[in-house]
Amino acid sequence: MGSSRGIVAIVGTPNVGKSTIFNRIIEQRLAIVEDTSGITRDRIYSRASWLTQEFTLIDTGGIEIANAPFQTQIRAQVEIAIEEADVIVYVADGRTGLTDNDRFVAKMLYKAKKPVILAVNKIDDIAFIDAIHEFYALGLGDPIAVSGSHGIGIGDLLDKIIELLPEKEIKRYDDAISFSLIGRPNVGKSSLTNALLGQERVIVSNIEGTTRDSIDTPFVRDGKNYVVIDTAGLKKKGKIYESVDKYAALRALSAIDRSDVVLLVIDAETGITQQDKHVVGYAMDSNKAIVIVVNKWDLVEHTQNAMNEFTKKIRGEFKFLDYAPVVYVSAKDRSRIQTIFPEIDVAYSSYNMRVGTSTLNEIMQDAQIMNPTPIFNGGRLKIFFANQVTTCPPTFVLFVNNPSYMHFSYERYIENRLRDCFDFTGTPIKIICRERK
Repeated sequence: MGSSRGIVAIVGTPNVGKSTIFNRIIEQRLAIVEDTSGITRDRIYSRASWLTQEFTLIDTGGIEIANAPFQTQIRAQVEIAIEEADVIVYVADGRTGLTDNDRFVAKMLYKAKKPVILAVNKIDDIAFIDAIHEFYALGLGDPIAVSGSHGIGIGDLLDKIIELLPEKEIKRYDDAISFSLIGRPNVGKSSLTNALLGQERVIVSNIEGTTRDSIDTPFVRDGKNYVVIDTAGLKKKGKIYESVDKYAALRALSAIDRSDVVLLVIDAETGITQQDKHVVGYAMDSNKAIVIVVNKWDLVEHTQNAMNEFTKKIRGEFKFLDYAPVVYVSAKDRSRIQTIFPEIDVAYSSYNMRVGTSTLNEIMQDAQIMNPTPIFNGGRLKIFFANQVTTCPPTFVLFVNNPSYMHFSYERYIENRLRDCFDFTGTPIKIICRERK
């Protein structure tokens, strides 16, 4: 995927169909949809695109005046989503009509001073179209009639989103390796950043980042140029919210978008958590090179095979990250910090690697001879020709007789063959099948 234009938050009162609209836009069933209030509590985010423009979409829980279960947590996460968003989509229920809860949330949105799109949902019949007019009273502009469950009006909504998103130029550093540190709160990202910058022969200069709340710090180490991209804390009530694990992922999104290499920082003492998987999921969706850094290694009782055992746990929990190298450090006493840079260098080199076309096609021929393609979807795949079309990450197009014959296990086999032949440590590989005309 390309660079994100920005962040769009879907907000509204309970049970108005926010998650249905979210799923419709991202074209998959990621958010839980159920006809009960309070189902969506944790914020859900995903990449979305419309007319080649890409953005990050956030689904949030429903806000209401009444002190319903989880309302404190829901309001907290919605406030974070509103603060982070470039555009807010406010969803109202066209069948229920204008409510006091709508007016309550509208007041929150006035204070945000962000572009707001008013989407009146459940207008799936022409008989209900007049119901949208009463929502002008919210003062949120012209309402757009939509039906999340039937897809009506979603194109108009997306057109408006793209119109209001800022024209962002994501800053790139052509002569430097840019990397970011992501992970749950309190895993030691800031300490690790300071330890990385505090090494000898490091020249530090601060410049403002190109997106809100981020700092890019260029520095030189052993004659190589690097940029560490760090996200600052929330400006409003930040310490309260940053201490809650489920909100960590959103803080990392803009930093990940602008990185070549992403360092996933794991707390050695706490171990691997579900939130670690959520946080790294966006880096994987963005096809970034990844290095896993286990911090606070000084706090773990070291047996002879401690690192091997912990690495086995990581491989078991992150099954699709087997290409990412693992390093063990302690930011606090700055031990083993020097082991991180060689892995960043290797991951960056792999991320930018190109394979010659003739060599690539020899590998494809040998792969099919050694392990013939299985019969799948009523046919057997035949790979006629292969070509690398881009880097960052390395992306290969296979011209085949019928792309539907490619079984996911055979695609995995092809990827493993490429990894056996070339050092793709740290980088994902994309394989695209196209029918040979």
